[in-house]
Amino acid sequence: MNKNLSALFLGLFLTQGIASAHAFLGISLGGDKEEKNTVSGSAGPDGAKNAPAALEKCDKPYGTLAVAEPQDYVGQALMRYGLPSPVGLIRMMIQQSNCFVVVERGRAMKNLMQERELAKSGELRSGSNMGGGQMVTADYVLTPDVVFSQKDAGGLGGALGGLFGVGGAIVAAGLKFKEAQTSMLLADARTSLQVASATGMAKSTDFSLGGIGFGGGAVGALGAYENTAEGKVVASGFLDNWNNIVRAIRDNPDMQRQEISLKGPSGKPTQAGAGFQTGDVITGKIGGLKVYAEPNKNSKVVANLKRGDELVFTGETKNGFLSVEGNEGNGWVDEKLVKRN
Repeated sequence: MNKNLSALFLGLFLTQGIASAHAFLGISLGGDKEEKNTVSGSAGPDGAKNAPAALEKCDKPYGTLAVAEPQDYVGQALMRYGLPSPVGLIRMMIQQSNCFVVVERGRAMKNLMQERELAKSGELRSGSNMGGGQMVTADYVLTPDVVFSQKDAGGLGGALGGLFGVGGAIVAAGLKFKEAQTSMLLADARTSLQVASATGMAKSTDFSLGGIGFGGGAVGALGAYENTAEGKVVASGFLDNWNNIVRAIRDNPDMQRQEISLKGPSGKPTQAGAGFQTGDVITGKIGGLKVYAEPNKNSKVVANLKRGDELVFTGETKNGFLSVEGNEGNGWVDEKLVKRN
């Protein structure tokens, strides 16, 4: 058999093998409008849209979570392969899983603080209700990481299996790295204790089969994480990491920090300046502020404060009144008429 004929048979064999593998996994060979291997989806107050079947989910959120930006060396390594920060992708996974409500602590935080500075300067429209005491506390902090191992051998691409828990996944040809090791660490924001972690390795080993299969779903459209082989490998690694963390914490009542949702009162704007903390020093907004014996204006007045007189909030609120202690003794003041000193 001559070389040309041998090459033809080899090409037909590989083509049929690839087609069969794609058909088995439900992955399009390309050009198919029904292709299922893209990274896409959304999440919001009304729930997740197009969340992957392979994504582990919770019945209700355990609290709030902030996703930390990876360290600088991670960002530089990702940029070498044309990949941006994975934080947006990871937030999408978390929100779609319904295990936590995500709070903004990333690059947009500067813009949030800018709005508050504009409010303080008087530049914002009157009644905008922008100020202190409105941000929700992050109960947990998630730190992602990824380390690449450079390619040291040629070949026909790579097959990836057994890592993602969806019956195997396929890596496109021409990967620029040999391995991608992703990890996630989940820490309690109050105690700083690490409560969960997950890690996994993705590598190219065999031959090209053209794209990652997410088991009939997707997770967050984010440019290169949707459109490149390298991005899909890293995205799938983080998906696997998050699934393992969810399995580790799900149904654990000790993980519950607060009942919170994007729907209902938790998702509605709160009054600026609200949320006094026990021990805060407060003063009246007006002279002659009345301190009542009970938390209502029909009770006995125990003191009339001058402008600038200081009180200490002792931690109890009732009917719109704050419990306070001052030089005249203990009592209650109208929350609307006081401010932090």
